[in-house]
Amino acid sequence: MGDIRRRGAVALGVTGLVAPLALALTAAPAQAASCTSQTGPYQKQVERFLGRPVDGKQSAADCKAVQAFQTKHGITPNIGYAGSVTWGVMDLMNKQKAVGNKPNKDGKCPVNKGRIACVNLTLQLSWIQDGAKLVHGPVPVRTGRDGYETRTGLKKIYWRDIDHVSNLYDVPMPYSQFFNGGQAFHSVGLSMWNPPGSHGCVNMTPTEAKAYWSLLKNGDDVFVYGRKPGT
Repeated sequence: MGDIRRRGAVALGVTGLVAPLALALTAAPAQAASCTSQTGPYQKQVERFLGRPVDGKQSAADCKAVQAFQTKHGITPNIGYAGSVTWGVMDLMNKQKAVGNKPNKDGKCPVNKGRIACVNLTLQLSWIQDGAKLVHGPVPVRTGRDGYETRTGLKKIYWRDIDHVSNLYDVPMPYSQFFNGGQAFHSVGLSMWNPPGSHGCVNMTPTEAKAYWSLLKNGDDVFVYGRKPGT
C-alpha cells in the first residue's frame, strides 16, 4: 500500500485452497539461526502438520523442519520453536485448504453485482466471481496488519497502475488496482503467510496479481469482509 500518484488529478487519501495455494511466492531466506532444543507449546500440532513423528518432544530433525518452514515464510525468530505464531500460520493454511473450490459457501460476498473481487480477511483468501459463478481462485492473500487493517465493505476499483511505486514506503507495487484510498490489490515478493501483514493493501503473488489485472477493470466491485487474525 502507498501514496497514489495520478497525472492531472489530486491523489486520494492513504491509510496507512486448491492448487493456487501451492504457488505462493516465498519470502527471501532469513539469516541462518541456531536451532533450539526447547519443546514448544504447539509441538504436536506442528509435528503433525510437517509430517514429523508426533511425540510432542523436540528433536534435532523436528527443529530443522520447523526452522525451514519459518525461514520460507519469514517467521522470526526462525529458531525451530513450535510457538503460537508458527502454529497460527499452519492452522490458517489448513483452514484455507479446507475451503476447496467453494470460497463463498457462507454467501457473504454479494452474488447480485456481476463480476466482483471478494476478500475474506478471516481466512486471508480472495477470489473473483460473476454472480454466483466462481471465475478465479480462491487464492491466499496477505492483508493489513494490526493498526493498518484493510478496510471492510463494498468498494469499486477506481484506478489501475501496472508499474506503481509507493511514495509513502518507496517500494514497487506492480499490478496495482486501487479500490479504497491507498489500498489496492498488488503483487509482492513475499510469502502470503509472512507475518504480520501489509500496510493495508491486499498483497498477492505476481502470478495472481497478473491474473487479477487481466480479469478486472475500473468500476468492478470489490467486497472485503471478516477480520484478519491478530487484528
